[in-house]
Amino acid sequence: MSATFTRAGENGRLTLAVPAKGRMSEPALKLCADAGLSFETTERSLVVPCANAPVDLLLVRPSDIPEYVQDGVVHLGITGANLVVEAQADVVTLSELGFARCTLQAAVPDDAPPTAIEDLDRLRVATAYPVSTRLLLEERGVSAELVPVSGSVEATPRLGLADAIVDLVSTGSTASANGLRLIGKLLSSQAVLIGGRGAVVEQRDLVERLELMLSGVVAARRRRYVMMNANVETLPAIRAVLPSMGAPTVLTLADEGAIAVHAAVDADDVWSLLPALREAGASSILVLPIERLVP
Repeated sequence: MSATFTRAGENGRLTLAVPAKGRMSEPALKLCADAGLSFETTERSLVVPCANAPVDLLLVRPSDIPEYVQDGVVHLGITGANLVVEAQADVVTLSELGFARCTLQAAVPDDAPPTAIEDLDRLRVATAYPVSTRLLLEERGVSAELVPVSGSVEATPRLGLADAIVDLVSTGSTASANGLRLIGKLLSSQAVLIGGRGAVVEQRDLVERLELMLSGVVAARRRRYVMMNANVETLPAIRAVLPSMGAPTVLTLADEGAIAVHAAVDADDVWSLLPALREAGASSILVLPIERLVP
């Protein structure tokens, strides 16, 4: 290890726990880098100091992060929203980070009778998330016999260990491949930035600065910067189809009556927006990524 770990705050720096492995690890580290933090990791890294900011990254298991944040071992953490619920951690969710999206869903064998979550009452339900599953089922008035498992949850009905499962689902293809049918969503989840209740007060300046840098990247990823040329007479028609953040920027060009129109738009709108802009009179349309967006 290249650094010695101290409890959060003891060295005057902000400590951010980041998943060391799994599907959240790479996008979490990329988010930190895109936010402007300069650091280098190796396969054996545990504590990674940032060279250009008073921030240390602690690389740990994502399931441990909610408890570390709650107990003040670290100030902040990046983990799954479902893991916060599973840990029943007393933490503050500061922002949603837009990656590792999934849902906690119930599924049954294709030929099984249940068609809704309420049909799981008094059945055996296998899950790797027993705390959140019990809590979410009880909220719906469902009393099930939980079968905690740590391996392949999808195999338990086929092995006769459970009547149904509750597991994280991204596309549903894994459940379908195992002869399972989804019957209902219990929880939507994605990567979130969480903070300890003491840390967000005691380290407010650093916490707010880091949150601002991360949220600026997250917001930018949802947007695209669109630039186009047009004639001034077509501006009303272009503005009518241009969903932008406030009024678009309009620049006068050298040719008489020629203008350039710039706007930030939702990335999801680009597919339908470009043909509409051309029809409204726009030409030479450029669509560019946005590095950071701070409202």
